[in-house]
Amino acid sequence: MKKIYQLNTCATCQRILKEWKVPKDFEIINIKESNISAADLDYAAKQAGSYEALFSRKAIKFRTEGWNQKDLTEKDYRKLILSEYTFLKRPVMINGQSVFAGNSKVVVQEAKNSLK
Repeated sequence: MKKIYQLNTCATCQRILKEWKVPKDFEIINIKESNISAADLDYAAKQAGSYEALFSRKAIKFRTEGWNQKDLTEKDYRKLILSEYTFLKRPVMINGQSVFAGNSKVVVQEAKNSLK
């Protein structure tokens, strides 16, 4: 599986995609138009080690809805990501058995290295 979940209106995502020079065999998905599927999320979580690793705590709804005040379970993280695209870290690259989530320098570089 070779997919990248990102947001077209996110300048950071666009900058990272340019830096990665994404090969043509990758499917690039705008999460605002097509949220991650349950099957892809389950696969990514298995490879990443948890749903929490794919969850964005920076999402405005995370605080405004009071989720930051609760002890969330893996089941909660999964449900939230599937219910609202803003809860998925971005970008998320699924490159075969490897999953890279978020925009930290280390993650971006590891993902870039996986494309070589």
